[in-house]
Amino acid sequence: TLKRKYEEALNTEGIVGLVIGTRPDCMPDALLRYLEELNKSTFLLVEYGIETINDATLKRINRGHTYSDTVDAVERTAGCGIFTGGHVILGLPGETRTDIVKQAEVLSRLPLNTLKIHQLQLIRGTQMAEEYEQNPSAFQIVDVEEYIDLVIDYVEHLRADIVLDRFVSQSPKELLIAPGWGLKNYEFTARMQTRMKDRGAYQGKFYRG
Repeated sequence: TLKRKYEEALNTEGIVGLVIGTRPDCMPDALLRYLEELNKSTFLLVEYGIETINDATLKRINRGHTYSDTVDAVERTAGCGIFTGGHVILGLPGETRTDIVKQAEVLSRLPLNTLKIHQLQLIRGTQMAEEYEQNPSAFQIVDVEEYIDLVIDYVEHLRADIVLDRFVSQSPKELLIAPGWGLKNYEFTARMQTRMKDRGAYQGKFYRG
């Protein structure tokens, strides 16, 4: 059971807490009550795969949940006093830059403590990879400098107290179709920080609450 796995991990020497990644539609009340109790005795962070606030996109990529599922899960989890995080993917098919920046404002209204931002990656053997092969124009594959500016735009519209854990994701080179930037996470972050200084940008700059 999940409970046994969590407790096995916590009983391992050197483990000081848990970060649990899950879907917004996979947090039943019984499990949340257990995590609420667990949170009293250890560090706990529950992260949800939000991906986007756009229900049409969620359906398009076959996520099987809605944004209202995200709102419900995040609010219930934070309401239990548990640190709550989210994952989002920037550059999903059909979403414009305006859509993406708006998402930052909308997510900022949720009681999120942390956020991980990823670029869209096309992985071999997936349905999306097949769709890309058949209709590449349906996807906007950006270069790294374009993505850096997109992330900065996003961050400028994000609530200032949300801790940003990640700006980019890395898939194994042999599985990745695009984008092929060839950057480590720390290299990307350094370039983004330099660009932010050049732009005079900072988190929450345009967030209005």
